[in-house]
Order: sequence, then C-alpha cells, then structure tokens
Amino acid sequence: MSGTVTMYSTTWCGYCRRLKGQMDREGIAYSEVNIEHDPESASFVEQANGGNQTVPTVLVIAPSGEEAVMTNPSLAQVKEALAA
Repeated sequence: MSGTVTMYSTTWCGYCRRLKGQMDREGIAYSEVNIEHDPESASFVEQANGGNQTVPTVLVIAPSGEEAVMTNPSLAQVKEALAA
C-alpha cells in the first residue's frame, strides 16, 4: 500500500500500542509522533479532537491525495483510508 500514515501517540497509550502492533503485522508503514515531546503535534491533536489530546489520532494521506484524520481508528478504518 502506498500513501502515508502518521500516528500521534503517547508512550503510555494502550490503544496506540495495539494499533501499532496491528499495522506492523499487516506491513503498513507509519510514522509515530509522541505528542508529549512535540507541542506542535499536541496542538494538531487538540484541533482534531475538540480541544482534547486524545490518542491515537491518525492522519492518513491516501495515494489519491485524500486526507483522513481519525481518532482511535480500527485497523480496517486505516486500510480503508489508505485505499481512498
């Protein structure tokens, strides 16, 4: 699959660990940004989640250029966004 996946996460987030493991098993490449160490990314997550720092927040840019921002998505949702 082409396209890009960026996961905004924290070190303590169990949902983040689960989704990373699922994407690793499926061979989906992603970049991870820890919002506790990057204030700019924390602001992005807050804007995407009504002022809350909810993780995982995932930004997918499909090969078509279509962007999707999802909060705590399933693996199926990530794959669907990559296919758009």
